[in-house]
Amino acid sequence: MNALFSLVSALIAVVALVAVSWFGVEAIGLDSVFGVIIPYIALAIFVIGVVYRIVDWARVPVPFRIPTTCGQGKTLPWIKADNLDCPYNTWGVIGRMFLEVFLFRSLFRNTKAELREGPRVTYASAKWLWLFGILFHYSFLIIIVRHLRLFMEPIPSFVQTITSVDGFFQIMVPTFFITDILFLAAVTLLFLRRVTLPQLRYISLPADYFALFLILGIGVSGVLMRNFFKVDLLGVKSLAMGLFTLHPVAPPGIHPIFYVHLFLVSVLIAYFPFSKLMHAGGVFLSPTRNMANVNRSERYVNPWNYPVKVHTYEEYEDDFREKMKEVGIPVDKE
Repeated sequence: MNALFSLVSALIAVVALVAVSWFGVEAIGLDSVFGVIIPYIALAIFVIGVVYRIVDWARVPVPFRIPTTCGQGKTLPWIKADNLDCPYNTWGVIGRMFLEVFLFRSLFRNTKAELREGPRVTYASAKWLWLFGILFHYSFLIIIVRHLRLFMEPIPSFVQTITSVDGFFQIMVPTFFITDILFLAAVTLLFLRRVTLPQLRYISLPADYFALFLILGIGVSGVLMRNFFKVDLLGVKSLAMGLFTLHPVAPPGIHPIFYVHLFLVSVLIAYFPFSKLMHAGGVFLSPTRNMANVNRSERYVNPWNYPVKVHTYEEYEDDFREKMKEVGIPVDKE
């Protein structure tokens, strides 16, 4: 029941956002509100929120080195160490972070556990989650890069190249983009994973479904705007250029589906710093990833610790030496 409530409440919230933006533009004529004011507010919330979260995380003390280790650590000279899975220097940490950020290496090791007859627990590889994650993130990245053509004039050559490669098949007019289909497919499969796996469905909150529905709504509205509704692209670019140059003007006559798309993007941008999506920045501050495993070779002292008067063993022995001798406890000094 809780899982169903989480799903339905998140879906209703996203549908309400779509209805508000469509009604606001089509019925009331709030083009400037949804095309200018809300995007600027969303961007301000995003910048302030990201800075706040990063600073807040950076101020958290890390009293111990707790890097996740998956390989042989550095020990004796004749034992080969794995500097990527168990980094022992800065270059190893950089290499590990690179593989984590760009290739999701830890997700590649994802396994699934099942309880079978016996009873016995079995573990198996689950690379499909890694594949969906890669498709989703890189499709999203390419789509964002393609959108740069709306904010720049002349359009950079790398944006034109990426757009041409992405629309290589050109089986439709307007151009069919591969990343559009991959993006929608990946988000859909991630959603199906969350609702079909009992363990994952049990721990899913409304916020988990809301992010998925919001991103899916952005993708669907973008595809509808490009392939099914007649949207004034010159007007869209004029608005985008105005937003980018801080001289915004909402041209009349742009189809409401564009404002629905822009409003959902604005909500995602404003929601980003306060959601699990912030893992994009948090991964760089994770001590399980950004620390070298040198626990045995170096002493790590928490730099945030305030001075504390300690009672050394020498002082302890001075206080209790005679009593230690009486019970037969060896002492360093006679």
